[in-house]
Amino acid sequence: MKFSRSSLVLILLDAALINLAAIGSFYLRFEGNIPREYYWTYYHTAWAGTLIYLLIFSFFGLYNRLWQYASISELLSVIFAVFVGTSSVVLVVYFLAPMRYPNTVAVLFWLTTTFMISGSRLILRIIDDAVLTIPIPGIPKRVLIIGAGDAGALAIRELKNSNYREGYPIGIIDDSLQKQKLKLMGIPILGTRKDIPHVVKSHKVEEVIIAMPSAPGAVIRDIAKICEKSGAVIKIVPGIYNFFSGQIDTLQIRQVEIEDLLGRDQLNLDIDEVAGYLAGETVMVTGAGGSIGSELCRQICRFNPEKLILVGRGENSIFDIEQELGSEFSDINVITEILDVKDREKVELVFWKYRPGVVFHAAAHKHVPLMERNPEEALKNNILGTYNVAEISDLTRVKTFVLISTDKAINPTSVMGATKRVAEMIIQSLDLQSQTRFVAVRFGNVLGSRGSVIPTFKKQIAKGGPVTVTHPEMVRYFMTIPEAAQLVIQAGAMAEGGEIFILDMGKPVRIIDLARDLIRLSGLEADVDIRIEFTGIRPGEKLYEELLTAEEGRTSTKHQRIFVAKPSAVDIAGVELLVQLIRERGSFLTREEIEQELSGVVSGFQQLQGKKHNKQNSIFNIV
Repeated sequence: MKFSRSSLVLILLDAALINLAAIGSFYLRFEGNIPREYYWTYYHTAWAGTLIYLLIFSFFGLYNRLWQYASISELLSVIFAVFVGTSSVVLVVYFLAPMRYPNTVAVLFWLTTTFMISGSRLILRIIDDAVLTIPIPGIPKRVLIIGAGDAGALAIRELKNSNYREGYPIGIIDDSLQKQKLKLMGIPILGTRKDIPHVVKSHKVEEVIIAMPSAPGAVIRDIAKICEKSGAVIKIVPGIYNFFSGQIDTLQIRQVEIEDLLGRDQLNLDIDEVAGYLAGETVMVTGAGGSIGSELCRQICRFNPEKLILVGRGENSIFDIEQELGSEFSDINVITEILDVKDREKVELVFWKYRPGVVFHAAAHKHVPLMERNPEEALKNNILGTYNVAEISDLTRVKTFVLISTDKAINPTSVMGATKRVAEMIIQSLDLQSQTRFVAVRFGNVLGSRGSVIPTFKKQIAKGGPVTVTHPEMVRYFMTIPEAAQLVIQAGAMAEGGEIFILDMGKPVRIIDLARDLIRLSGLEADVDIRIEFTGIRPGEKLYEELLTAEEGRTSTKHQRIFVAKPSAVDIAGVELLVQLIRERGSFLTREEIEQELSGVVSGFQQLQGKKHNKQNSIFNIV
């Protein structure tokens, strides 16, 4: 075995400490008057005992650890190694030495060796931690940590490990009264959140790091507002999710984002259940280049499918996700197919070629105002495309088919929403006669997706405004893209067939509040630095989105964040006639014909263009 220079130094140090501990044990036992015959015994056994100790220490890995980061596990390794070493040396002395040691010497030998070896290892850690309390001249900025928990300790150590290039921690804020006036890693706890303005001013704090990854969004929002008034730069330790491969143990300190203020609860998945239907399977994702589709691909790869088929018609987006997955998951067989889901012949060809066992259908037109101007394209892509993929999934005996739906399919007021409701009806009708488990997953807006309000607001802020909001009472549900993808995958594992799964979207958020938060996070003030303008509700939009109709209701599942809508009647004949009509005249249908056909199939479909919006008609609080 090869040892580094530092390990060789440690071996020599251990050899000296072992012999020092042996002599010290005799000295303590005989109170300084060590009989001559025991010197002779030590002389005959010292070399063998030292060699045995060093071999056992090497076996226990005491020479391949970074002891400046020593913790309880390293200390236990030392204790076990010294115990085994002492026991072995006692046996050697028993058989080889001219005279046996007294029993008390053996006990003292074990105790002193443990103390000395442990002390030599932990002294680096002690020195390492002690440096935290030493003021360092010329540091770039003074930092205040919010949160005296594990994340706070990690933040302090992260600053220290960077040699304080990112700032020096001068204190900690924590709302727990039991922690007041205590210290964490040598850094004092200076008060609760109400003391932030005083602490920032009195200690000349330049930067605040919020280290509370499990705190609700309301708490983060309140602390952020307090910190903003103090004038200090605000950063955050983001939430740590238990992903599929285990808990993330890296620390990232970054600027506060809008996701932090919304605050979604930590997500827990049934890993065994999910792996049971994805591992070793051929999985296909349509719309794989989109926001949700690409994230589904990333998450699916964590479960080691045999093949992952990326399907999409945008070559650039498919190329990007293919390159990303190839770099991060080189052991996964990732295959790309450029096709349009409206092209039934190509869809069928691809399905027979790869015979997927699981299909996630994310390909769809989703932009409400754009589809109001191009309603025939919404029909062709969202209805005919879904019908093609779903029908061929049945034909090729796909095991599980998951449709990505939307809250806009409930009591739809837009062509896009109505077409997505028809897509749900398609998979529900097919499930009645198919061996494939057809399910839909319905959720609201995702943060940062293409065409969503967040990127639009950021671009407007970057240009100096104005930030445009359609209506002061406009409300939407939001979740993050990774969260939505993980819940979709979990819902697929729970599928029995015919369900419409509803994801818990939390509390609805006013778009005007979202705009103000983004302006504030940019270091500006709404209506002072950046003007907010109201532009009026766009065609097809409604003030309050819904996740369920009044008739559907909901039932819970074993996952606290996933619900099932009670099945509602499906006009199978009407759906089939509509699909046939789209095939025959799709591009040539007039708006009046489109609205008439959708109204005949989708109960509750009503165009809102030019009509009054009524808050009482919404049931958004059902979920």
